[in-house]
Amino acid sequence: MTITAAADGSALGNPGPAGWAWYVDEDHWHAGGWPHGTNNQGELMAVLDLFRSTVHMADEPLRILCDSQYVINCITKWMPGWKRRGWKKADGKPVLNVDLLAQIDAELAGRDYTFEWVRGHAGHALNEAADAKARAVALAFQSGRAPGEGPGFGVPLVSAAAPGTAGAPGPAGQPDRPASEQASLFDEIAPEAAEAGQPRDLDAVVELEQSLLNPDVRTDYGQLAYLLHPDFQEIGASGRLWDREELIEELVQRGGQAPRFELLDAVPLADDLIHIVYRTVAETASELRSSLWQRTEGRWRVRFHQGTPEA
Repeated sequence: MTITAAADGSALGNPGPAGWAWYVDEDHWHAGGWPHGTNNQGELMAVLDLFRSTVHMADEPLRILCDSQYVINCITKWMPGWKRRGWKKADGKPVLNVDLLAQIDAELAGRDYTFEWVRGHAGHALNEAADAKARAVALAFQSGRAPGEGPGFGVPLVSAAAPGTAGAPGPAGQPDRPASEQASLFDEIAPEAAEAGQPRDLDAVVELEQSLLNPDVRTDYGQLAYLLHPDFQEIGASGRLWDREELIEELVQRGGQAPRFELLDAVPLADDLIHIVYRTVAETASELRSSLWQRTEGRWRVRFHQGTPEA
């Protein structure tokens, strides 16, 4: 049985209020977004969430329909070379959206998947549905309304949708889970599978932490808003306590050079919590840093950070 789904993103202003969505049929779709992001971030997040939402069906082939050549080329052509070069492009410049790409790369392991390009806004039923739901989320953020998230994909399908059509039969054997529970699909994995996935989560979170040192990320409001938890706090090297919005504004204005990253420890404290300790080395000083990453709504976001100058 092949699962056929369309994945799409939308950003009003690009960057601006942004949404993402994947769509199989009206019983199986999921959407989300953030107040400030880009179309590319939305497209990538839709693909990432689709892999995570079908992790309990990892034996089923996944056919992903995208109208973004950027997303397809990133995942199927360019990503292996970027990884070999430490997530750098051929010209040595950092890869954009590395936070999302690193997480997608972790999800690809062991999955049977294909990507297929479809022309956007050309009447393709699944693509049009995904686009409409992604845009609805972006509009909700623009107007300050709560976005519709959809039922997700919490239980197996009886059969998959035919290629290019909607209307596959719904799930059997279990009732739909409420949207508030769809963010915890990893909780459905058997304990041994969750344990086996810990190294993958650790690697992804370490790469996300490194991406926060990248000047291109640190000066991009959309990427910072994506990576920092809504309740984020930081105790800076000066002893100041920063909240999320204060720190994002400071980082966007300040920029700076990327220091050298030296990982000291990365430990899972719970299924949805990872603690990282590392050293950053700049030209004139080094700091010891500690971050607490929490998985919420199906993605890892940094909840707390502290940096202290090294003696």
